[in-house]
Amino acid sequence: MSGRDPRVDAYLAPLPAWQREVFGELRDILHEADPAIEETIKRSVRPYFVLDGTVAAFLAAKDHANLFVYDGGIVPDPAGLITAGHDNATARTIGFREGDPIDRAALLEFLRRLIADNRAGGWRKLTGRR
Repeated sequence: MSGRDPRVDAYLAPLPAWQREVFGELRDILHEADPAIEETIKRSVRPYFVLDGTVAAFLAAKDHANLFVYDGGIVPDPAGLITAGHDNATARTIGFREGDPIDRAALLEFLRRLIADNRAGGWRKLTGRR
């Protein structure tokens, strides 16, 4: 599949099967949100997804999988996707534990809004925060 960075595959390879599955689905959703999204590695090993700015990042923890979304807290979350960082000024977290479902439709809507904000200059420009 185009737009896939093999370094992200290398990050995912040693993870437990359930985390690989979660991150695989999240990866697909990110690319579905906008096919122009690019994958990269930052901070030595962490997968990031960028398009006119940072959109999201993956972080595997011992008992959960995190999708960090870089939206400055301005993308509405009516589906209650955000699990941590509600008052964070830059990024919020959508966390998953083994067996948790992924609300694909709500996440697609959230990510498309975030990407639209990035294309409009990013949350810092939109909110006047630096």
